Amino acid sequence: MRAYVALGANLGDAQAAVTGALAALDGLPQTRLAARSSLYRSAPVDAGGPDFINAVAAIDTALAPLELLDELQRLELAAGRERPYRNAPRTLDLDLLLYGEARIDEPRLVVPHPRMHERAFVLLPLEEIAAGRVTAAQLEAVAGQAIQRL
Repeated sequence: MRAYVALGANLGDAQAAVTGALAALDGLPQTRLAARSSLYRSAPVDAGGPDFINAVAAIDTALAPLELLDELQRLELAAGRERPYRNAPRTLDLDLLLYGEARIDEPRLVVPHPRMHERAFVLLPLEEIAAGRVTAAQLEAVAGQAIQRL
């Protein structure tokens, strides 16, 4: 199954954390990294702290959605992720954006990600590796958000 994962970090060496997580995705069980976007720097949206380093990865996986979520959260924990409050600055954030064409609405997981279309830091890197998944109207809607391709 082709899935898309958003990566972000804004604590510590954020660029190294995102780059390391991209490599770690390729090492997940029954999973292969199929594509990765460029890195982007973006201002926090609904969050505090320094600017984020962001990317989006396309992965091919045989893991079920909740198994994949568990693996992503394991990678976050290994990177020192803490959740002291909602939208706290973070050492690593991995969000499952899309899982094929699946629509999932469970307490632990909603796919497509419910806020992905509101965030330039998701849409620009996603459009870079999967242009058909992002519309011009969606890009226009986030055009005012501060983001820079690195």
